[in-house]
Amino acid sequence: MDKSKFIKDNFNISDEVLSIVDEAEKSVSEQFFRIDEIAQLNQMKVMKAFSDNRVSEAHFAETTGYGYDDLGRDTLDKIYAQVFETEDALVRHTFVNGTHTISTALFGVLRTGDALIAVTGKPYDTLEEAIGINGKAGNGSLRDFGVNYSQIDLKRDGSADFEKITEQCGKIQPKAVLIQRSKGYDSRPTLSAEGIGKIVNAVRAASPDTVCMVDNCYGEFADDYEPTHYGADLIMGSLIKNPGGGLAPTGGYIAGRADLIELCSYRMTSVGIGRECGSTPGLNRLFYQGLFLAPHTVAQALKTAVLCSAVFEKMGFYVEPKPHEIRHDIIQSIRFNNAEKLKAFCQGIQKGAPVDSFVTPEPWDMPGYQDRVIMAAGAFVQGASIELSADGPIRPPYTAFMQGGLTYESAKLGIMAAAQKITEIEK
Repeated sequence: MDKSKFIKDNFNISDEVLSIVDEAEKSVSEQFFRIDEIAQLNQMKVMKAFSDNRVSEAHFAETTGYGYDDLGRDTLDKIYAQVFETEDALVRHTFVNGTHTISTALFGVLRTGDALIAVTGKPYDTLEEAIGINGKAGNGSLRDFGVNYSQIDLKRDGSADFEKITEQCGKIQPKAVLIQRSKGYDSRPTLSAEGIGKIVNAVRAASPDTVCMVDNCYGEFADDYEPTHYGADLIMGSLIKNPGGGLAPTGGYIAGRADLIELCSYRMTSVGIGRECGSTPGLNRLFYQGLFLAPHTVAQALKTAVLCSAVFEKMGFYVEPKPHEIRHDIIQSIRFNNAEKLKAFCQGIQKGAPVDSFVTPEPWDMPGYQDRVIMAAGAFVQGASIELSADGPIRPPYTAFMQGGLTYESAKLGIMAAAQKITEIEK
């Protein structure tokens, strides 16, 4: 069968776009090889953890009620701790998203009068109200509980300001610092796990007892190691992003020092109960299988991001990261400097989705965000960022943030559809 003819006839992709995508794909073959090498290493780590913890069908059994002695739940905690090289972990379906895991960790660690410094600039939009940067007083933010917040912005080139980190941490001696690995809705490089380690070292040199916490969303399995390998005390993330492998229907994780995990477990349930309660009705198999698939699935998403970067750079747009840059998360940004092109891109990505491909996304007032947001997300799991999706706030410079792709082959169609929508606007 003629693949190009099938795509043209069934998805209305022009010869021009097919040619651009073909040239872009050929130009990034070395990147694809590097991504596959990292995936293989991370897959071996997961395999070793499964073997060491003697995973069997018994771990997939559902529990009810209080969930005491839930073998599958407790063993999965151990597997995450081993894969992420930490003393302990909490993996629970009751975490509703990444913001929830990060908030749980922050409220678990911090107390009245403590200081929190965000050392990589303002955190992701959805954390602003939890911290108290925005939102009404009395809503129950960290600010309401007497936690003092400050932030250290990144330098103009997106690198950490080590001089200010050393100065402020030495002066304030904060209880915790928050490090955001990914860019969020910002224009800056994503931090590598090793780069986060350098920030941790700078904090510790100035304030040895400070707890270093990392928002690890979108970054799991993109590098050889996680930030905890380089000294981070806690990492937090969502199972409907990278580590769920596209199968986890909900949930999140916190991994790190055992004493801090205990505090987080008290915040997750109740002081005195912690991790001992919490049944997992019918979800354990999906969590195990999702983690097993995660290194491969993340590689598919990374390849999708690389292709997207190469295609839209060839079309004349500013992209970040560049096609041949080493990547540390699954997010690709494309700057359109035009609201209509941003909308067209997201609408094209939607056409390449397996679910709701017939839907036309439009900007809306999304909870937790300060600007109207357009979001393309035709996913098997609602809001799953490891599945192909794209979104962006309707504000200058009108940048789209694309992430995910359960399979490179299907996500490639979404990129072609998005490129087609843009070329039609430009004509």
